[in-house]
Amino acid sequence: MKKTVRAHTNIALIKYWGKKDPKLRLPLMSSLSMTLDKFYTDTSIEAAEQNSFYLNGKKQDFEASKRVFSYLDMLKTKFEIKDNFTISSVNHVPTSAGLASSSSAFAALASAFCAYYNINVDKKDLSRLARMGSGSASRSIYGGFAIWQKGTDDSSFAYALDEKPNMDLHLLAIELNKNKKSVSSTKGMKLAQTSPFFKPWIQRNDFELQEMVQAIKDADFTKLGSLAELNASEMHAINLSAQPPFTYFEPDTIKAIKLVEDLRKQGIECYYTIDAGPNVKVLCQLRNVKDIKERFESCFNNVTIVDASFGPGVSYLD
Repeated sequence: MKKTVRAHTNIALIKYWGKKDPKLRLPLMSSLSMTLDKFYTDTSIEAAEQNSFYLNGKKQDFEASKRVFSYLDMLKTKFEIKDNFTISSVNHVPTSAGLASSSSAFAALASAFCAYYNINVDKKDLSRLARMGSGSASRSIYGGFAIWQKGTDDSSFAYALDEKPNMDLHLLAIELNKNKKSVSSTKGMKLAQTSPFFKPWIQRNDFELQEMVQAIKDADFTKLGSLAELNASEMHAINLSAQPPFTYFEPDTIKAIKLVEDLRKQGIECYYTIDAGPNVKVLCQLRNVKDIKERFESCFNNVTIVDASFGPGVSYLD
């Protein structure tokens, strides 16, 4: 017997970038995300004599499997289970490239584990369990828009803001670089806290979150895009002012930012957001998708552009 679950990745429009408690993966700020239909992870779990982890059909070595089985050990202890496992994941997301592959990976793994053992948890508790694997995974339990509320203890969880938004919103994932990022998200979050601008950014979090919630309720694309771009820019400015400074930007990242700004000046409304990696995500409306894609394809050689919109929450495949 095995269980297979699909979870979709999410992109934070209001960023999570800092841990209050690394062990419990408690965030220093609240975050708000959009779950994407085009990026997802399918994960299967079944009991086995020995632990093994397959990613995209290839068996992973001990080092590559360590995070997965450390997480499963936590779940086994919590639910008093002694089995070993074969875990098989197919990742339809570039790994470690700033496209939030861990959000779908651990949301799928947490959900598959609970389904395999018939553990009765609601979405709130499932979100808490997923958070212990990856903070952003707490939001991938849900479709549409989700909020991960900062917490003070293990009760921290994400909740759905609107799982089926009636909003004209597309996200173009501009895959400029598929290589593994040089600074892990965990290391980047720790370094970012050395910036003199980190605390002022944290103090703005509640205000920016509520502004984004209102933009979503009003289906105000201009306000949503402007806030998402501002919040991403603040995050990366903090990285650049850390001690020592670092950045996820590559030359093509800067070129893509400039192109988005030029498109806006020409009357094609769009905004960028960037996570922990060099790839740029462009927020736009359906009527502008074709023009934006054509401009990026003319400016970048062999660029991969994926047009995504709202994705669902976790789904059980068998």
